[in-house]
Amino acid sequence: YNYVAHQVSFGPRIPNTPSHNLALEYYVQRLKKSGASVSVQEFDATTFDQKRLRLKNIIASFNPGKQKRILLAAHWDTRPFADKDLLKKDELFDGADDGGSGVGVLLEIARQLGKQLPAAGVDIIFFDGEDWGEKENQANRIPTPEELNSWWCLGSQYWSKHKHKPNYSGYYGILLDMVGAKGARFYREGTSLEYAPKIVEKVWNTAEQLGYSNIFIKQNESGLTDDHLFVNQLAAIPMIDIINSKPGVGFGEHHHTQKDNMLIIDKKVLTAVGQTLLEVIYREE
Repeated sequence: YNYVAHQVSFGPRIPNTPSHNLALEYYVQRLKKSGASVSVQEFDATTFDQKRLRLKNIIASFNPGKQKRILLAAHWDTRPFADKDLLKKDELFDGADDGGSGVGVLLEIARQLGKQLPAAGVDIIFFDGEDWGEKENQANRIPTPEELNSWWCLGSQYWSKHKHKPNYSGYYGILLDMVGAKGARFYREGTSLEYAPKIVEKVWNTAEQLGYSNIFIKQNESGLTDDHLFVNQLAAIPMIDIINSKPGVGFGEHHHTQKDNMLIIDKKVLTAVGQTLLEVIYREE
């Protein structure tokens, strides 16, 4: 919770802004303090509205010598407009849940890994440029250039095509997106089931064993376009998505609105996600 609040205190982490730079320095410092080997992958990208961005993926590695590697990821950027808000569609918002919560959980996981290394290697990636996709009224209307598969998820697309280490491969991956809101429920997302059904089963069963079956729901949801899609398709690493999206409802009323602030963040939800992931990681041999 404190890691989420600290991110929000910088302001929206929008690429090409001072808040974005401050957050980058904070993440690198925290990850290094946890004992990780940290690198920053910088690249340029053009958005659907023709903004030229300098983006930065952050990679932190634990047990770098281990061949068996688990990839944990979240996006750290904030959408530059609240286009789902009823009144302030062009204004900025905090992004406490959408971006902040996943990173917050992974910063705490990094701290725990620094105290006790698991048997497997673990790589944590904070993807940049995930949330600058088309506005609500422009979806699928603006053709993408040849070098892009989507206007969304720019950081994961780039990393999947230009991995931080030659021939890098993960045993499997887990993506966190919007994992901190009050009342959050995590259904088994369709793209995850298509590419990594055994990992979905492993994570949801672990959550059930820990008493979190009321949050990790064993019901299927349709497939979503998120960072894991490109890690699966372009990097050929089976990755699942833990995301708050209810079948037939969507991402919740705070999604891409001014309501995405610290008032909606729930410590119990963050705990459920973090403890489940740690249990999964430490069980790996």
